[in-house]
Amino acid sequence: MCAIVGYTGYKPAIPILLDGLRSVEYKGYDSVGIYLPLSGPYKNVGKVEGLVDILPDNLVSTAGIAHIRWATHGVPSLENTHPLTDTNKNVWIVHNGMIENHDELRQELQEKGHIFTSETDSEILAHLIADEYEKCLKPHNAVAKALEKVVGTYGLAVMFSNLPDTIVIASMGNKMSIGIKDGEYIIASETAPMLRHTSNVVQLRDGEYAIVTPQGYTIYSFDHEKLSRKPKTIDIAKETALRKDVPHNMMKDILELPRVLENSARGRVIMQEGTARFGGLDEHMKELSELKRLIIVGCGSSYYAGLIGKLMLEDYVKIPVEVVYGSEFINRKVMEAQDGTIVLGLSQSGETPDIIDSLAIAKKAGIRTYGLVNVVGSTISKMVDTGMYNHAGPEQGVRSTKGYISQIEVLALMTLELARIRGLSKARGAEFIAEIKQLPDKVRTILKERRKIKKLAEEYLGYDDFLLIGRKYNIASAHEGALKLKKVSYVHAESFPAGEVKNGPIAMLNEIFPTIAIMPSDSVYDAMRKDVELIRERGGPILAITTEGNMDAYSFADDVIFIPDTRECFSPILANIPLQLFAYYSGALRGFSQDAPLRPSNVVTFDQDTDE
Repeated sequence: MCAIVGYTGYKPAIPILLDGLRSVEYKGYDSVGIYLPLSGPYKNVGKVEGLVDILPDNLVSTAGIAHIRWATHGVPSLENTHPLTDTNKNVWIVHNGMIENHDELRQELQEKGHIFTSETDSEILAHLIADEYEKCLKPHNAVAKALEKVVGTYGLAVMFSNLPDTIVIASMGNKMSIGIKDGEYIIASETAPMLRHTSNVVQLRDGEYAIVTPQGYTIYSFDHEKLSRKPKTIDIAKETALRKDVPHNMMKDILELPRVLENSARGRVIMQEGTARFGGLDEHMKELSELKRLIIVGCGSSYYAGLIGKLMLEDYVKIPVEVVYGSEFINRKVMEAQDGTIVLGLSQSGETPDIIDSLAIAKKAGIRTYGLVNVVGSTISKMVDTGMYNHAGPEQGVRSTKGYISQIEVLALMTLELARIRGLSKARGAEFIAEIKQLPDKVRTILKERRKIKKLAEEYLGYDDFLLIGRKYNIASAHEGALKLKKVSYVHAESFPAGEVKNGPIAMLNEIFPTIAIMPSDSVYDAMRKDVELIRERGGPILAITTEGNMDAYSFADDVIFIPDTRECFSPILANIPLQLFAYYSGALRGFSQDAPLRPSNVVTFDQDTDE
């Protein structure tokens, strides 16, 4: 999944579709395709210009849909490239999102005689819609009926071979919009494809679909209620400036973090019950209620997310949790199965070799295995007994930003579900959920301050050594922040629990060795303040990341970055946003490409998170 563009009107569609695809190339992708009625699909594994080379010169069409894809389910290939179709080529679709129950739906459709030609979960949609279309012969009803059977997320555009100027779109967890211009309609999952053509845009909300023709558009809710919605005017100059402000995929990924948090929680929180639900865990409630020991296995950023998960689970669920590096787990002696023990493997890509080997060892020993991955159909998702998905979307940058933040949130939701099973009150669970729902807007608040963080990165540009410190939940933030500085800006960065600095590391500190102290106003703030005062005596610059309104920080820190107040266990989510931005700007200002590492230090697959 990546980006969708569509057009229906009275002008030639190809130039508009190609221009729209080029406008979203910054997102990163591995394949591209177009469907044009009466002439069929054209696909290329590679870039848009490669698609242009294979398009016939005599094509004439005033409607079409197009897609750039970053492979998440099925390798990059012509068969897996969108647009995708059904057995009889009556329905053509382009899709962003993940269909969680695709295996079950595929089996049902195959029993009806449907023949699948790709490895994607997305192809399910074309066959489902075709199946319904044969019954009702109304395109928007067929789409709505098909989507009633789907569990997952989607931004979807559909065309029918016998309706060459009609496009049906739908949205659930992935944005879809209609740009309007005097008998022309541009369909897109981003605003960028619309900027040259119109400033009048209607955006679908979750659980809505629309039928679009050159004569107009009609929006419906999924219970078939006809909706009235006027277009909104987008500020084209502002949108264009924002695009220019996103020169690298890493920054694009960081700016998507609010949406990532929304998607990772979507459909999983039940406020009225004060709990969370994961489809993959529903059949394992008895096993989870009897859980006595959890072993979390991770590498790099995923290991640090595991450290935060450990504290949450021990604080709220009251079970012992061990966090182990995948590279060390595989060095252990063969384990013996123990009742009530689960091994949970964390991997953004689902392909991290050390995590795969660790889970294989656990399975061989007879221990139950769970997984938390971002990529549907990945090796880990297939080998574990059950698990959860991040729903963070593709990580186009080569450093884990979205993957790391979404892992923390999913671990928090898992904590909530287990805590409610173990007796946490509904009221306390509802408070937990209320704070989770506020996190996206709090991240947006931090992102609005990125120019200030860039300025701080400029001020600290002359330093080649950094110490990062934190306590409790933010020990992991210090480790992750140091990892990002090393991988993105290629400076030396150390990280320690703040209380351990006096036991050796302090000997290295001086006026040219800055400290970044992660110290929100929480239960360990007073202890952190004493640690920082001790460092202050060594004369090194101090940059504090603390809670909004904490003016006390100016009494001991040279510079301060504020983050919104939140529950203590969620503070690493907010604290890591300025750390990611500081690392990004530090690297960019030093002249390093943020999309092409100087020295890749690990095995990378086409969809792998390279901080693992």
